[in-house]
Amino acid sequence: MLREELVNAQEFCLHNQVEISFINTLSEYGLIEIKTIEEQPFLETGKLQLLEKMIRLHYDLHINVEGLDAINCLLERVENLQQEVNVLRSRLSAFDY
Repeated sequence: MLREELVNAQEFCLHNQVEISFINTLSEYGLIEIKTIEEQPFLETGKLQLLEKMIRLHYDLHINVEGLDAINCLLERVENLQQEVNVLRSRLSAFDY
């Protein structure tokens, strides 16, 4: 993975006023992945939007990490179902006159 696709986790935490321990906890639960390069933790830029959503849910709504895990699973299921609906709609539209 290119370094341009990564953000230093400590800088991210400083910018978002989040403790690195929260990021580590999310990583332990498998909600995010931390890549270590030269003993520095990095986050994938493509996952930052999800991470920011989890930060808001945790700090603004006081949802614990177990709740974040459940919410993340449900959101993934909804997204998969939405994709399936879109595929089925496109297949169905082939039968419209």
